[in-house]
Amino acid sequence: MARLGIDFGTSNTAAGVLVGGRPYVIPLEAGAQTLPSAVFMDFADQKFLYGSSAARAMMDGQDGRFMRALKSVLGTPLAREPRQFMGQRLTLLQILARFLAEIKTRAQTHTGLVFDQAVSGRPVRFHSSDAAKDQQALLDLQEAYALAGFDAVEFVPEPEAAALAVNGQGMVLIVDIGGGTSDFTLCERSSSGTRVLASKGVRIGGTDFDKALSLKGAMPLLGYEAMLKDPLGSRYYPAPRSLFHDLASWEKIAFMYDPVTLRDVNNWIRMAQDPDKFVRLAQVLESHLGHDIAYAVEAGKIAVNSGHPGTIDLGVIERDLSAELKSDVVDQCLSDFATQIGHAALETIAVAGGEKEQVDTIVLVGGSSQMGIVQSSLATCFPKVPQETAEVFTAVVHGLAHIAGEAR
Repeated sequence: MARLGIDFGTSNTAAGVLVGGRPYVIPLEAGAQTLPSAVFMDFADQKFLYGSSAARAMMDGQDGRFMRALKSVLGTPLAREPRQFMGQRLTLLQILARFLAEIKTRAQTHTGLVFDQAVSGRPVRFHSSDAAKDQQALLDLQEAYALAGFDAVEFVPEPEAAALAVNGQGMVLIVDIGGGTSDFTLCERSSSGTRVLASKGVRIGGTDFDKALSLKGAMPLLGYEAMLKDPLGSRYYPAPRSLFHDLASWEKIAFMYDPVTLRDVNNWIRMAQDPDKFVRLAQVLESHLGHDIAYAVEAGKIAVNSGHPGTIDLGVIERDLSAELKSDVVDQCLSDFATQIGHAALETIAVAGGEKEQVDTIVLVGGSSQMGIVQSSLATCFPKVPQETAEVFTAVVHGLAHIAGEAR
């Protein structure tokens, strides 16, 4: 029996073990060190697909239900709400457990080991503004591991795990910006080891960036902020915003395709000043194109951050339909998030009783830490501290593998 290190992320998941005293990241799918945290229920074949296979099935238009960012529902009532899926009554927590069980199976198949226990990363805070939801999220995740077939699970804050794997000496601030949360650990590294001084977390991540950019660029083409005529009078009012906010949220898209929502949108078409936008929205709901939009927004964000022209390509809805993403617009949309991340980093230092001038190095972990506006905000808060990029997607699992391999 053995322990498996699992970095279960909002967007991607990795698993690792210690081999010869060094962390080994298990390839959970061919040619990749991480597996997209995605599930597709294939209605035709009555089976579950995971990772890139799930994303391909969705993109190919197969009949089924696609889900991503399930980690974001932990601690909320949505996690335990039973729904009908492929003839079964399942909760999202049970679906999440199936994903973790698939990680376990693939890791055992690759290594030939039997993993009865897990060492799992966790955000410092699942919900930064609600202690009860934060505690419930941890209980939810613990139950998911049990349902996945693990006899026991040890949880380690993700930036503290990364601190065990990154390079650097002296006072090091780990900044881990993932898909759903931003986590920070201040640690002191020396030849004798790593000492954690303080950790902090806020519920801000790449999926929040995507939602803000979707509401700015994509959703207005579908009727967001467009006007509807009051059926009982002559005045106009904006279309209800909640539908668009949910359609722009990775974890809620899969639940937008119900008859009631579509009926409401068809009513809006008759009441709209600009009905064409709501016709597009109805098409998105009828054809289940919400995740196609989310992927297009994500691709545009990445392009802009890489210094290329950014476009949200919505050709899947209508030929030549797109929204331009300029770098200044991206920065404007994400500036509040970046400011909060910078402030949380400073608060981590304060919790440790230190001063920002004592920080020798900032180490960036997680895909969203590579956003230029995030790095600029950190540079403003720590103007004289160099920033280094660690193994962006695997630093956390490297640390978890170390802990999993420790003698018990």
